[in-house]
Amino acid sequence: MESCRSSFSLTSSNDAVVRAESSHCLAGEVHVIIGPMFAGKTTALLRRIKSESNSGRNVVMIKSSKDTRYAIDSVVTHDGAKFPCWALPDLSSFRQKFGEDAYNKLDVIGVDEAQFFDDLYDFCCNVADKDGKIIVVAGLDGDYLRRSFGSVLDVIPLADTVTKLTARCELCGKRAFFTLRKTEETETELIAGADVYMPVCRQHYANGQEVIQSSKNVLGSRTIRTGSNLEGLL
Repeated sequence: MESCRSSFSLTSSNDAVVRAESSHCLAGEVHVIIGPMFAGKTTALLRRIKSESNSGRNVVMIKSSKDTRYAIDSVVTHDGAKFPCWALPDLSSFRQKFGEDAYNKLDVIGVDEAQFFDDLYDFCCNVADKDGKIIVVAGLDGDYLRRSFGSVLDVIPLADTVTKLTARCELCGKRAFFTLRKTEETETELIAGADVYMPVCRQHYANGQEVIQSSKNVLGSRTIRTGSNLEGLL
């Protein structure tokens, strides 16, 4: 697949006329799938990629090499569906590692766990605008604090379509828009599964944060009291 290439010429008359001659003009596309953990983002991405492949298009899947939860060289859904992929630390190296000839033959590129790629925006621009390919991106739109996660939201202005998926609240069964971290770790990137995270509705996200903060306060007060008691024994 080739991107749109144009040549321009000027007439010799006083009124300059710009003429564009386009050949092999194929516009690319950017599609974004977002939502909390356990919302089926990877499942939706795989469904799209498999559909494109079944239609005769050349496809490839990329994921972050940081994600080794289920497999190193495959994108795997939470229910076990797999698709072979390239696991990379960044997207800018993909074209060179994949090979120029193979890259030029690609029609569709899927990117899973897109929040881990800092160069996501530039990659999407190059793939869709310059190379005329379709790119489908799936990732978390927010972290456990409901703040923007990585560059996923930066890509939305580039997108042809944006799909916001929801999960089911683990505590009440309502629609879940947020990801609650059940442990006390505070780093943004903490790659884990249901042992650390759960999808929750707005009410239980707020309540859960209160419970977590209360637990921290209790543990903190116990530490202070223990320290004071030890000082009294010295």
